[in-house]
Amino acid sequence: MTTEPDSFPRRHARTQRFTLGAPRAFTVSPDGSRVVFLRSNSGTDRANSLWVLDLADGGERVAADPRALLGGATEHLPPEERARRERSREGGGGIVGYATDEAAELACFALSGRLFAAELQVGTARELPAPGPVIDPRPSPDGRHVAYVSQGALRVMGADGEGDRPLAEPESSAGATQVTYGLAEFIAAEEMGRSRGYWWSPESDRLLVARVDDTPVRRWWISDPAHPERDPQHVAYPAAGTDNADVRLFVIGLDGVRTEVVWDWARYPYLAHVHWSAAGAPLLLVQARDQRSQLFLAVDPATGRTRMVHADEDPTWLDLFPRVPCWSPSGQLVRIADEGGARVLAVGERPLTGAQLQVRAVLDVSADDVLVSASAGEETASPETGQVHVYRVNELGTERVSQEPGVHSAVRAGGVTVLVSATLDRPGARARVLRDGKETATVASYAEDPGLSPRVTLTEGGARRIPCAVLMPTDYPDDTPLPVLLDPYGGPHGPRVVAAHNAHLTSQWFADQGFAVVVADGRGTPGHSPAWEKAIHHDFTVSLDDQVEALQDLAKSYPLDLSRVAIRGWSYGGWLAGLAVLRRPDVFHAGIAGAPVTDWRLYDTHYTERYLGDPAAHPESYARSSLVTDEGLSSPAEPHRPLMIVHGTADDNVVFAHALRLSSALLAAGRPHEVLPLSGVTHMPPQEQVAENLLLLQVDFLRRALRLGAGQV
Repeated sequence: MTTEPDSFPRRHARTQRFTLGAPRAFTVSPDGSRVVFLRSNSGTDRANSLWVLDLADGGERVAADPRALLGGATEHLPPEERARRERSREGGGGIVGYATDEAAELACFALSGRLFAAELQVGTARELPAPGPVIDPRPSPDGRHVAYVSQGALRVMGADGEGDRPLAEPESSAGATQVTYGLAEFIAAEEMGRSRGYWWSPESDRLLVARVDDTPVRRWWISDPAHPERDPQHVAYPAAGTDNADVRLFVIGLDGVRTEVVWDWARYPYLAHVHWSAAGAPLLLVQARDQRSQLFLAVDPATGRTRMVHADEDPTWLDLFPRVPCWSPSGQLVRIADEGGARVLAVGERPLTGAQLQVRAVLDVSADDVLVSASAGEETASPETGQVHVYRVNELGTERVSQEPGVHSAVRAGGVTVLVSATLDRPGARARVLRDGKETATVASYAEDPGLSPRVTLTEGGARRIPCAVLMPTDYPDDTPLPVLLDPYGGPHGPRVVAAHNAHLTSQWFADQGFAVVVADGRGTPGHSPAWEKAIHHDFTVSLDDQVEALQDLAKSYPLDLSRVAIRGWSYGGWLAGLAVLRRPDVFHAGIAGAPVTDWRLYDTHYTERYLGDPAAHPESYARSSLVTDEGLSSPAEPHRPLMIVHGTADDNVVFAHALRLSSALLAAGRPHEVLPLSGVTHMPPQEQVAENLLLLQVDFLRRALRLGAGQV
């Protein structure tokens, strides 16, 4: 199945959802003189280069070009780097990440498993001799040393490439590496937002280093059925209720002296966050396995002893947030907490925000204020559906930095803020450089114009005021009821109802095939209130209840044909689509389940146990929320509805076994269905042709399942 070269499905796939060519990963130098960022050369170029914007003259220059550094050779990704990119859902190529010294003068990055350094002020880059494959290189704050991970060992060398040596070497058992240093374990990278495993001291003389022993973790074998001659991939996967990796922390000096950091590992096994700055002692956030209690610990680097700075408890669970906890320049603890029914910013022991804001992330902490991103809280005058704004917060109050309706984020240092803004009426995102609140430059974007403008209305549905987006065909002429396609994610960490143009492109394309498309962010999705997010505790099926409520309420105001309703989704959204056709066939008449979790016992510990608890203690929560159990389909209803299951055979996050078990249970129950296995594809389908054809095949299935006539593609 193919389309014209300039069709939306082809361009959507070729441009990686119109993200290629857009600037990203910004760093502002502390003296406010330059902005460092990544960007590829065009909207179809996957290879990112490292760029510098000089704020004195407004000129942009390339600091490191991957093609030049590799001499035109094809980029080769070692398995370790491929796994890191899968955890971060990174589909780009070239330089996809970098780290700088404190002055933002030296940047280091890995490319094809090799180590490179770029002098950002002069715009030159060079390779440093290092045993590969190199993972996660980071210069010391003073720029004199570079640390990196290779084959499970943490190594360090001079920034001039001299004196390479290991600081901590891996440990093996039965010929296989079981203990690594300096790397994040699977669940830290996949679920905790911690993608790194070591941290430099502010004085550049030692490091905090994670030691990960995955010996206790069960091994799964992930094979590629299309290539039986290849060995299966051996994956340490901590499924719900099973053992996690053992994670410890050491202070290791450049002289090799090692001191273990001590806390109650048995009670708090999760190392969720590490912060080390000149403002205070190393700061740790450790969580209990059930994630209902956590400690903020200060570390004495000389002895490894820890002292409690703060403790949190919650009867349901405690969420993790980007860049916190941390110290303010004056040495106060900065954190995000759920207090009084609101998600607030707290500095010291004092909340600085209230129920008017739902704080999402800390972006920067200065002596004068804290920069945060937040959405409207429950006590705000306007719901501002789908909007996320940037605010300056201090003891005197709150000031909004972003003004136009949309989704905003920011990076700040040296009196300079890079404000990145996406809006409904403008494709892509715009990156503006502000000094003292005034725009001084704009970082150019080379992303392609989608050539498609979503006809989207952001609204609320049902008695719960569920945030919704409704999309109609571009040239829809009248109020004739249309078949309906629900297009949700619908679960934790994945808001889909956002005030941003590109977020609705695929939904609009489906609308232009003759559907009224509805996206609903029900309970469990972020950005509303703590109670809203935690309503799914022990029962994911609440997500389905809210999809039904939103749909039926919107039908009172929009031309929705409730006799022809389908639902599609990926990952949690795929599970939701499967649940919809199995449990509510009275509402849903067809579903497309992409990479669905079908048995929650097969998903990882940190995510699944946070919401459903220990499967041994709460088997009923798992059975109620799963599509299949050991006995077959879980609580299926009649009549049977058409279901397409799509899954990558190389998926190491939601493994292919989920699709196979659902298909087997459907077959055993005598329920016809379609299975589309994606050979060699992981949790994110990156190949252009695969991504393109997935859209086309879904439309074909929906037309057949809902008995619709052929339309435009």
